[in-house]
Amino acid sequence: MHAVTPQRSQSILPSDAAAFARPHDFIRVAEGRLAYWRFGSGPDVVLIHGWPVHAATFRKIVPALSKQFTLHLFDLPGSGQTHWSGRIDFPSHVAAIRGAIDALGLTSHAILAHDSGGVTARLLAADDPRVFGLILGNTEIPGHHPPVVKLYAWISKHPSLSALVLKSMRIRAVRRSPLGFGGVFTDRAYVDGEFGDLFVRPLLASNELAEAQLELFRNLDFAMLDGLAAVHRRILAPVLCIWGTEDPFFPIGKARRMLEQFAGGAELVEIEQAKLFTHEDHPEAFAAHAATFLTQCFASKGSNSTSVSAGSSTKPAVQQNSSRYQT
Repeated sequence: MHAVTPQRSQSILPSDAAAFARPHDFIRVAEGRLAYWRFGSGPDVVLIHGWPVHAATFRKIVPALSKQFTLHLFDLPGSGQTHWSGRIDFPSHVAAIRGAIDALGLTSHAILAHDSGGVTARLLAADDPRVFGLILGNTEIPGHHPPVVKLYAWISKHPSLSALVLKSMRIRAVRRSPLGFGGVFTDRAYVDGEFGDLFVRPLLASNELAEAQLELFRNLDFAMLDGLAAVHRRILAPVLCIWGTEDPFFPIGKARRMLEQFAGGAELVEIEQAKLFTHEDHPEAFAAHAATFLTQCFASKGSNSTSVSAGSSTKPAVQQNSSRYQT
């Protein structure tokens, strides 16, 4: 690992995928080098992507959030332009991002994460006084194992079958099916637009990249995911969950019941007609909620740091915001 001197933040235009064409830097951690981008100015926010995408998945919310915050984005091990030679699983993701945060010298920051990136984010936030706020978008729920996730975990352990599934993704109907990305977006045609260019076609073109993504499923530990309930009780930072109400993977009802687990209090905002990738096809609503929450977190971080200690038994009341947005 090496210390990183962040370069001047670069500007980004809405939906500007070109801004992610080349990393601003590489951060050496553990068994590889993480591709790294930095945008904006203000309090620090670390963004953690999910599966099977990379940092560019946040391209539509970066323009709004970078007006108020310094955003730090990475391609996780096995994803995008990161170079990785070690095991790919959630512990390696946590170790890599924690090493990058240390290399950047961040002493107080918030975390915004989506999908499987939310697992990494929660493990990072637990027992870390540097984390002043946590945003989770449509992510794993303890005790809930989506059938498609279980199926992919099984397929990943059978090389010939996983190769067949990947080959079938070249067929548009399969890409837009529940086996592909049918449950990800409100409009399935989205799969074959810019999203397809950035995330789907590279997987189909590179066996090495596809294998790296499948390795995360091959090493998936459902018991560890269920153990997130205990992890939630160690997160003292306030939490905001931003959820698409039509998500077939992580149901909104179970997300509501998860709120009471967080020691630092949790709030839920629901975005109507959104599925798993809410930040992709409803970026304005997602970014607006995130910005409001982050502003509040950083404005109150001084008082929070003195009123809640690591050993405190006081649990703030859970807040539920049932406001819904038609977008």
